[in-house]
Amino acid sequence: MHTNLKSLITIAFIFLSVSCNNSVNNKPEIISVVSDTTVNQKLRSPVLLYGIPADSFKLVPGHIKQNGFLSEILIKQGISMQEIDQAIKNSKTVFNVRNIRSGNNYILFCDRDSIARARYLVYEHDPSTCYVFSFNDSLNITPFRKEIKSEIKYASGTIETSLWDAMIAGGLHPSLVVELSDIFAWTVDFFGLQKGDNFKVIYEELFIDDKSLGTDKIYGAQFNRTGSSITAIPFIQDGKETYFDIDGNSLRKAFLKAPLQFSRISSRFSSSRLHPILRIRRPHFGVDYAAPLGTPVHSIGDGRVISTSIENGSGRIVWIRHNSVYSTAYLHLSSFRKGIAPGVMVKQSDIIGYVGNSGLSTGPHLDFRFYKNGSPVDPLKVDAPPVEPVSEENRVKFEKIKTVILSLLGTFN
Repeated sequence: MHTNLKSLITIAFIFLSVSCNNSVNNKPEIISVVSDTTVNQKLRSPVLLYGIPADSFKLVPGHIKQNGFLSEILIKQGISMQEIDQAIKNSKTVFNVRNIRSGNNYILFCDRDSIARARYLVYEHDPSTCYVFSFNDSLNITPFRKEIKSEIKYASGTIETSLWDAMIAGGLHPSLVVELSDIFAWTVDFFGLQKGDNFKVIYEELFIDDKSLGTDKIYGAQFNRTGSSITAIPFIQDGKETYFDIDGNSLRKAFLKAPLQFSRISSRFSSSRLHPILRIRRPHFGVDYAAPLGTPVHSIGDGRVISTSIENGSGRIVWIRHNSVYSTAYLHLSSFRKGIAPGVMVKQSDIIGYVGNSGLSTGPHLDFRFYKNGSPVDPLKVDAPPVEPVSEENRVKFEKIKTVILSLLGTFN
């Protein structure tokens, strides 16, 4: 990164943080700006490790074995069962030892003598949180949270085969692909990218030690195709942050709240539901709407029909892909609307079929399913940011932020 770009980004994001009021509780402070090839050196204390003076002890690392017990590790290092039980009792509201996961790492801090009694055991529960078991004068467990650092980065690339391949080849974190796909889902056809299409993005990436936790926020992005360019400007309106183009129009389109009217929810999204016919528990990755036979079923958004079929359990089903991120499925239909077939484009609110009782069903209803990046999500919990353009009262503020973002995106290729 050139020095002038580094200085510009530093100044610009001080401005953005004040203008956008984008602070989030417990969100780590932006501490540095680096290029893609430069990683900040983590400041390590020469003495303390997890808050313990490490040079005073012999360190014994290990990992929790399958079906292993904490007591097996500690008893070998001179800790009695009574001490272990007392430490657990003293800290039962801090950490439940039943949540210890096999395969996770730990470090023993042992005396530097022939007995080598353990004074501490540090269990790494997840990338950001460890639990320190103390076996000194006090017997307890305390949490130790690693410092999360953030770096503002920029990246650009040219499509050869796909966005995924371009980003992975550039050494970028996979989460950045997902974030960009979500932002541009309605405006860029990621299945139709051509060789030579290119992108730019300015983003924040989180780190613990030297390990990336992935993308935390995208501050601005741009897709360039032959004859067209689409820019994403983040802006908070009506209490939610979403992305707008340079004209202040939302990059998203709305979904209908439900695919049919005059109905009631008879079954919700669940990871373990008792099937009414099979009488076994299994996931139900949809929402059931009870409605009279023949009730029209509407597409919740614009898209392309990718499948119409009859499947054993699902009965008559229509699949619609709305863009490269979102798709929906409509199960147990009595019939498909005339003209609904694979490849057909549908608009939001178009009738695609009619409520039925096909497949494994106890009565007329629609089983509606919603997918994001191929994974089922609860349709009732889909977060739909506002899709209205930037309002007149927010226009001046938006224009200032847009100017900064366009300036930054113009400083690198």
